[in-house]
Amino acid sequence: MTEEVDPAAMALLAERALAEVRDGAVVGLGSGRAASAFVRALGERVRAGFRARGVPTSHDTATLAREVGVPLVGLEAGTLDLTVDGADEVDPVCDLVKGFGGALLYERIVAAASRRQIILVEANKLVPALGHHGRLPVEIVPFAQPLCQDRLAALGLRPALRTVDGRAFVTDAGHVLLDCGTGPIADKAALDASVRAVPGVLDHGLFLGTASLVLVAEGGRVRELKPRAKVAR
Repeated sequence: MTEEVDPAAMALLAERALAEVRDGAVVGLGSGRAASAFVRALGERVRAGFRARGVPTSHDTATLAREVGVPLVGLEAGTLDLTVDGADEVDPVCDLVKGFGGALLYERIVAAASRRQIILVEANKLVPALGHHGRLPVEIVPFAQPLCQDRLAALGLRPALRTVDGRAFVTDAGHVLLDCGTGPIADKAALDASVRAVPGVLDHGLFLGTASLVLVAEGGRVRELKPRAKVAR
């Protein structure tokens, strides 16, 4: 399902996020529509003389960054100043579901390498509880698919291999995704631990305690949400 995206909202979010980037910063560049709007805005700023380097979270983001003139580096650059990314769900304490676009593993790594993670969303991504949209992506080793499906089903999830045009969707890292059916998640930390304990699971879409700031485009303005509580990554 393709969601409608408001270009004006994306532009507002990108401009507000740029205010968080100091000259000379190393910035994690997320994936998806909101992150792409930020990359384009950053590229415009760089072409005007602003100094910044980016660490991309996907091949698509890397391609876009090169097109708009943002110099790219890898994690050898050391601790990143911040990462700017999107999310698929944001709950009242700024925990996230990510991965609908398929870049969750690299997004996790880049966020962990950053001092701050700033999330850009429209108001329709705000949910009362994670799992509201009934989908949790889980990235797995292809060899482990049968085992992972069985074990995830035993946890009460409903795993289905993500496909595109009848073929398994393959991540930039060469893995596959199981989209797990959920309802609203009552105990995020417990589910996080249980899914990670399944052999063959590399990562999943629950991003708990990673966001430093969530910027929400709503009614022609941007409002800020900050986490009320932190849990370990």
